[in-house]
Amino acid sequence: MGQLANCPRCDALFVSGMRSICQECYKEEERAYTTVYNYLRPRKNRQATIPEIVEATGVHEGLIYKFVKEKRLRASQFPNLSYPCDRCGTEIAEGNLCKNCSADITGALSEQQKINDIEKRNKEKEQANTYYTVEKKH
Repeated sequence: MGQLANCPRCDALFVSGMRSICQECYKEEERAYTTVYNYLRPRKNRQATIPEIVEATGVHEGLIYKFVKEKRLRASQFPNLSYPCDRCGTEIAEGNLCKNCSADITGALSEQQKINDIEKRNKEKEQANTYYTVEKKH
Protein backbone atom coordinates (compact mmCIF):
# COMPACT_ATOMS: atom_id res chain seq x y z
CA MET A 1 0.00 0.00 0.00
CA GLY A 2 1.26 3.47 -0.83
CA GLN A 3 1.97 6.33 1.50
CA LEU A 4 1.02 9.96 1.29
CA ALA A 5 3.76 12.09 -0.23
CA ASN A 6 4.26 15.44 -1.89
CA CYS A 7 5.00 15.38 -5.60
CA PRO A 8 8.61 16.49 -6.13
CA ARG A 9 7.61 18.40 -9.28
CA CYS A 10 4.46 20.29 -8.27
CA ASP A 11 4.30 19.71 -4.48
CA ALA A 12 0.76 18.25 -4.74
CA LEU A 13 -0.28 15.63 -2.20
CA PHE A 14 -0.64 12.11 -3.67
CA VAL A 15 -0.44 8.44 -2.72
CA SER A 16 3.00 7.20 -3.71
CA GLY A 17 3.31 3.64 -4.84
CA MET A 18 4.13 2.68 -8.38
CA ARG A 19 5.19 6.21 -9.29
CA SER A 20 7.23 8.84 -7.52
CA ILE A 21 5.19 11.72 -8.98
CA CYS A 22 1.50 12.63 -8.88
CA GLN A 23 -0.99 11.57 -11.55
CA GLU A 24 -1.10 15.02 -13.20
CA CYS A 25 2.69 15.23 -13.51
CA TYR A 26 2.75 11.66 -14.81
CA LYS A 27 0.23 12.59 -17.52
CA GLU A 28 2.35 15.62 -18.38
CA GLU A 29 5.47 13.42 -18.67
CA GLU A 30 3.59 10.99 -20.90
CA ARG A 31 2.54 13.84 -23.20
CA ALA A 32 6.17 14.99 -23.33
CA TYR A 33 7.32 11.45 -24.14
CA THR A 34 4.77 11.21 -26.96
CA THR A 35 5.96 14.55 -28.34
CA VAL A 36 9.61 13.45 -28.28
CA TYR A 37 8.90 10.02 -29.71
CA ASN A 38 6.75 11.45 -32.52
CA TYR A 39 9.59 13.83 -33.36
CA LEU A 40 12.15 11.00 -33.47
CA ARG A 41 10.02 8.51 -35.45
CA PRO A 42 10.68 9.92 -38.93
CA ARG A 43 13.94 8.55 -40.36
CA LYS A 44 15.34 12.07 -40.89
CA ASN A 45 15.15 12.82 -37.13
CA ARG A 46 16.61 9.57 -35.76
CA GLN A 47 20.13 11.03 -35.68
CA ALA A 48 19.01 14.04 -33.61
CA THR A 49 20.96 14.96 -30.50
CA ILE A 50 19.31 15.95 -27.23
CA PRO A 51 19.85 19.71 -27.75
CA GLU A 52 18.22 19.40 -31.19
CA ILE A 53 15.27 17.52 -29.68
CA VAL A 54 14.87 20.14 -26.95
CA GLU A 55 14.87 22.91 -29.56
CA ALA A 56 12.37 21.13 -31.83
CA THR A 57 9.94 19.87 -29.18
CA GLY A 58 10.30 22.23 -26.23
CA VAL A 59 10.58 19.26 -23.84
CA HIS A 60 13.01 19.85 -20.96
CA GLU A 61 16.45 18.24 -21.36
CA GLY A 62 16.28 16.50 -17.98
CA LEU A 63 13.06 14.78 -18.94
CA ILE A 64 14.62 13.47 -22.17
CA TYR A 65 17.58 12.16 -20.14
CA LYS A 66 15.06 10.39 -17.91
CA PHE A 67 13.43 8.71 -20.93
CA VAL A 68 16.81 7.52 -22.16
CA LYS A 69 17.86 6.25 -18.71
CA GLU A 70 14.57 4.36 -18.39
CA LYS A 71 15.25 2.89 -21.85
CA ARG A 72 12.01 4.28 -23.20
CA LEU A 73 14.14 5.89 -25.91
CA ARG A 74 16.77 3.37 -26.92
CA ALA A 75 20.23 4.22 -28.20
CA SER A 76 19.96 1.28 -30.62
CA GLN A 77 17.10 3.07 -32.39
CA PHE A 78 18.33 6.62 -31.84
CA PRO A 79 22.15 6.47 -31.77
CA ASN A 80 22.84 10.08 -30.75
CA LEU A 81 20.84 9.90 -27.52
CA SER A 82 23.02 9.85 -24.45
CA TYR A 83 23.13 11.34 -20.97
CA PRO A 84 25.93 12.46 -18.64
CA CYS A 85 27.84 10.10 -16.34
CA ASP A 86 26.78 10.69 -12.72
CA ARG A 87 30.40 11.17 -11.67
CA CYS A 88 32.25 13.05 -14.42
CA GLY A 89 29.63 14.17 -16.94
CA THR A 90 30.96 12.20 -19.94
CA GLU A 91 28.15 11.26 -22.32
CA ILE A 92 27.04 7.61 -21.91
CA ALA A 93 24.24 5.48 -23.36
CA GLU A 94 23.64 3.06 -20.48
CA GLY A 95 24.18 2.67 -16.76
CA ASN A 96 25.04 5.48 -14.37
CA LEU A 97 28.81 5.66 -14.80
CA CYS A 98 31.15 5.75 -17.79
CA LYS A 99 33.73 2.99 -18.23
CA ASN A 100 36.57 5.13 -16.84
CA CYS A 101 34.69 6.06 -13.65
CA SER A 102 33.58 2.46 -13.22
CA ALA A 103 37.17 1.27 -13.55
CA ASP A 104 38.38 3.95 -11.10
CA ILE A 105 35.82 2.97 -8.48
CA THR A 106 36.45 -0.75 -8.98
CA GLY A 107 40.20 -0.17 -8.64
CA ALA A 108 39.75 1.90 -5.49
CA LEU A 109 37.49 -0.76 -3.98
CA SER A 110 39.97 -3.54 -4.72
CA GLU A 111 42.80 -1.45 -3.22
CA GLN A 112 40.73 -0.86 -0.09
CA GLN A 113 39.96 -4.58 0.10
CA LYS A 114 43.70 -5.36 -0.07
CA ILE A 115 44.39 -2.85 2.71
CA ASN A 116 41.62 -4.36 4.84
CA ASP A 117 43.00 -7.87 4.29
CA ILE A 118 46.53 -6.78 5.30
CA GLU A 119 45.22 -5.02 8.42
CA LYS A 120 43.24 -8.12 9.36
CA ARG A 121 46.29 -10.38 8.93
CA ASN A 122 48.46 -8.02 10.99
CA LYS A 123 45.87 -7.90 13.75
CA GLU A 124 45.65 -11.70 13.82
CA LYS A 125 49.46 -11.96 14.02
CA GLU A 126 49.54 -9.46 16.88
CA GLN A 127 46.97 -11.40 18.83
CA ALA A 128 48.69 -14.73 18.17
CA ASN A 129 52.07 -13.54 19.51
CA THR A 130 50.84 -11.72 22.57
CA TYR A 131 51.49 -13.38 25.91
CA TYR A 132 49.87 -12.39 29.14
CA THR A 133 51.15 -13.09 32.65
CA VAL A 134 49.00 -13.65 35.60
CA GLU A 135 50.29 -12.46 38.92
CA LYS A 136 49.51 -14.85 41.75
CA LYS A 137 48.85 -13.42 45.19
CA HIS A 138 49.99 -15.57 48.14
